[in-house]
Amino acid sequence: MKLKRIFKMHRIFIVQELKKQMEYKVDFLIGVGGFFLAQASTILFLGIIFGTIPDLAGWSFNEILFIYGFSLIPKGIDHVFFDRLWFVGGRMIRMGQFDTYLTRPINPLIHVLMEQFQVDGFGEVIVGISLIVWTAPQIAIEWSIVKILLWLLALPFCILIFTAIKTVTSALAFWVKNSQSVIYMFYMVNDFSKYPVTIYNRFIQTVVTFVIPFALTAFYPASYILRGGNVWFCIGMPMIVAVVLMTVAVFVWNQGVKVYESAGS
Repeated sequence: MKLKRIFKMHRIFIVQELKKQMEYKVDFLIGVGGFFLAQASTILFLGIIFGTIPDLAGWSFNEILFIYGFSLIPKGIDHVFFDRLWFVGGRMIRMGQFDTYLTRPINPLIHVLMEQFQVDGFGEVIVGISLIVWTAPQIAIEWSIVKILLWLLALPFCILIFTAIKTVTSALAFWVKNSQSVIYMFYMVNDFSKYPVTIYNRFIQTVVTFVIPFALTAFYPASYILRGGNVWFCIGMPMIVAVVLMTVAVFVWNQGVKVYESAGS
């Protein structure tokens, strides 16, 4: 019954958020338009680079666009469903607005994760799928049902890595009051994972693979689709890291809730 009540509340939150988004159609369209413009400029920049070189560390233009598109899908889905965490790190704790979550019969973290529905996040998913569909026919990929099923199996865990990192960094606000700059700093590391990590030096490869493991959400699963490789690492490692990261994230969050000082204290 508790789980049923949670999903019912989630549906209500989604409907409310959609109505809110539609009330500000101009802002929504500007936001989506800005995102598409940013992605187009990145693709144009890559096109200019590849106009002078045949490949980048052995990766072709279409392969890099495939990886880039791959990276946008888990990030976009996380953006659609779990972007409320930015608000937690930005002002919710500082303004004492977290009080309302402690008075409701639902776990505060689940409540926060399910409260907001960001429609503009679909822009990332659409661009990601479009890039994959556009580039795949131009790359000699050995498609198989196993590859597709393994990627679909890994996708939820890739999304979970984004959510876990955002949960940990937003939970820091329980101690420092505002951690939005930390969330932003961590998210900037994600830009490195949109491209083959083999083009970077060993230090950056280590950071984006094992420290802030955004490469596990994009490059490694995508490289397995493109060129095969160690399936246990490319597909299995994102699953293991996602579970470990989310366990750590929940622990940090719960510790933060214990030290939370409400608006009246």
